[in-house]
Amino acid sequence: MENIDLLGRVVYSKAGRDKNKYYLVVGILNENYIYISDGRLRGIDKPKKKKLKHLIITGRTSEQIRNLILNGENLSNSKIYNFLESDENANKEV
Repeated sequence: MENIDLLGRVVYSKAGRDKNKYYLVVGILNENYIYISDGRLRGIDKPKKKKLKHLIITGRTSEQIRNLILNGENLSNSKIYNFLESDENANKEV
């Protein structure tokens, strides 16, 4: 999987202070680091830089958010938060 395919994907943190929380990939720094946001504590204006090896990449993606990021359109924290909240029941399988 190429890193560009990670945009808009739901990830699960397995290490650090944010362990056991779900985030959405909102940016890619390089092959080892990505930027993640939960729409609340880590908003789109200040996403968290996280190593890929500290994350579990789920199979769920928000195509709407992915397209907003790729097109350089305005992405709000509420869209990220609402997607993660609506996806909460599906997230319990990790």
